[in-house]
Amino acid sequence: MKTLKVIKIGGSIIDNEVALQSFLKDFSTIEEPKLLVHGGGKLATKLSNQMQVEVKMIDGRRITDAETLDIITMVYAGKINKNIVAQLQANNCNAIGFSGADGNTIVSYKRPVKTIDYGFVGDVKQVNTKSLELLLSNNITPVFCAITHDKNGQLLNTNADTIASELAIALSKIFKTELYYCFEKNGVLKDVNDDHSVIESITSENVHQLIDNQIISEGMLPKINNCMHAVNHNVQKVCIGKPEMLFDKNSTYTTISK
Repeated sequence: MKTLKVIKIGGSIIDNEVALQSFLKDFSTIEEPKLLVHGGGKLATKLSNQMQVEVKMIDGRRITDAETLDIITMVYAGKINKNIVAQLQANNCNAIGFSGADGNTIVSYKRPVKTIDYGFVGDVKQVNTKSLELLLSNNITPVFCAITHDKNGQLLNTNADTIASELAIALSKIFKTELYYCFEKNGVLKDVNDDHSVIESITSENVHQLIDNQIISEGMLPKINNCMHAVNHNVQKVCIGKPEMLFDKNSTYTTISK
């Protein structure tokens, strides 16, 4: 069984053109089958402001009304996704851009309203791997943006961390999957102000204590939940840190395991 690397890059890399180019150049050198998932960065917010569409956030999560969905679809599935694919082609990495609607790969349902109406936000219901298996076996790299669909013609804004986790889980039936969350920090930190305070290992035994002590909190909490979900569903390895962790064996990062 071959190893597949599922790699998610965060907004801070996408927002920095030099960092993105450097990452994609390195990413192209990975010889094993690989799949890239990207978020949206700050570009959607910038474009919303230019178009005078109000940006509504609650606890760091974007409220996606119809106008906002149009903008993020243009930005995520259009500009960012195609820019990444074009740069990968320039580095001789054959890639194809995906939303969840393409190849019917990721079907979601609109998040039900409880206390907050998030609008056109999708929670993943099903991942179909047939077309991805075909591409990966032919040395073609899928590049996913954070857009899925509901199989009834509706596109949905979906968390990129969740997409990466669900793809890694679904593809674990075909590959030994490893999941990497790349962002601007060295890993999960004991002290958010000290980039050297990396927690190198998080397990199902110590994760609750880290949450109770609020070392893992706010934006890191859903990311860790996605990580634990992945390792509990047959994903071989989950890591969080700077992109260097993929290429430098001496780099420090966080590994999440059962």
